Amino acid sequence: MATLPTDALAVTSSARSPMLRDAAGLTLPAGDGVASSCPACAAANARAPQTSLSAFVYAVGSIEPRFPKPSIEKEMAQAIGRAETARLTDREALRKVLEDRQNRYLVRQLCWVLTIENLESYIVVPRDPADYDLLVQSLRSSPSGRDLDAVIGLRGPLASPDLCNGLTLPILIFDTLYCFDKASFLEAIPKSEGMAAKEFSAAAGQLFDLMMQKNDGCGGSDNDRALNYLALRYPAIYAAAAKALSGNSAPSGVRTQVSPLCGGRKIMDVIFSFTHRTTDITEKQMARVDVTDEFPFLATKLSPYYDR
Repeated sequence: MATLPTDALAVTSSARSPMLRDAAGLTLPAGDGVASSCPACAAANARAPQTSLSAFVYAVGSIEPRFPKPSIEKEMAQAIGRAETARLTDREALRKVLEDRQNRYLVRQLCWVLTIENLESYIVVPRDPADYDLLVQSLRSSPSGRDLDAVIGLRGPLASPDLCNGLTLPILIFDTLYCFDKASFLEAIPKSEGMAAKEFSAAAGQLFDLMMQKNDGCGGSDNDRALNYLALRYPAIYAAAAKALSGNSAPSGVRTQVSPLCGGRKIMDVIFSFTHRTTDITEKQMARVDVTDEFPFLATKLSPYYDR
């Protein structure tokens, strides 16, 4: 694999090994509609291009399929009954059936719910109908509490109660979706020279957990979007955490603030604190993230920060 910039951390589907890709090289789905069988999603499709009526979302959680109606559940049971599912668990059988192209109609009929911190937060729908495949990939054969899904898109209207068995959640019209597990993600981060992989992963994992805890919403605020972007796409922060750990310091805080930089862009300062365990001295570093548009990007690399 070619050497990539250190600010190009990306995660890919759990169906493939984690890999690094340049942010500029991401292939994004190009679509102009949300395929669905319900009026609510049709309305979301019409409103999606108008960003004034929707908010950008960069959320990290877990996607699960739901049966919106008993008839859909019965139809799924019949499809599983027709398939060869011997020696497969229920989850494996469900994924196998949904991966079959002749059962694509069932993928569209299911209700896909994004849960964040054990709270049902969005009903997710792809902008491009071809991206229903990404939702199928989010269905793990052996789910665990360490599975994560990163969803980037636009917040649409509230779903009608009949869309997802009474759930009145915002519809999240996504443009891209990454499915991964925490262990594979940490393993994919470029390791600091001179540090054992186990020690680096421990330091990176501690900072990753801290950033996830600092999110105060559902991926729709500028704070959340900046934090989630750095957590998933900027390995330099994990190198800083590993370096601090080698010097007997540990991550002690992460905070965000609107950047004082002038201009027409919306930029967030993300400040990381590392406190020495013996001297109690805290050192801070800051990275700036531009969150003006749907896809955040790094505005200023990680550098020392001093309180004013």
